Amino acid sequence: MDGNKNKQYERVFSHFDENKDGKISPAELRLSLGTIGGEISESEAEAVVLLMDSDGDGLLGLEDFIRLVEGTEEEEKVKDLKEAFKMYEEMDDECKCGTGSSSSITPRSLKRMLSRLGEKKSVGECEVMISQFDLNGDGVLNFDEFRNMMA
Repeated sequence: MDGNKNKQYERVFSHFDENKDGKISPAELRLSLGTIGGEISESEAEAVVLLMDSDGDGLLGLEDFIRLVEGTEEEEKVKDLKEAFKMYEEMDDECKCGTGSSSSITPRSLKRMLSRLGEKKSVGECEVMISQFDLNGDGVLNFDEFRNMMA
């Protein structure tokens, strides 16, 4: 991790650490999130601390806090990717496969989305693009394959 990012985490950590003991308690976590507009119940704060506490002292150290923040960032990335996936998938008006786990991006839906983004590709070129990330060989991209493509 770069030093600048580490310093930012340390700064935020020190704001959350009200009593300056080098640890964040569930109460400190709840209070700090409340001041920046986040809502979290007492039991949720306790559950977060319990889940992320690496040394079992019931408190978050700096490393625990960094894992928590980076884990939250990863959840946001996945959420954003799911929204993008849905947009590509909806571009194929003939494909009625947008239902649950069978959702996929077809060469045609990829062509339409790329066209909207100003990139002209043929269906054949889109088939080639998809084939590079199509792990199960079905000719379309499911969400996991799309996520690999976007990584």
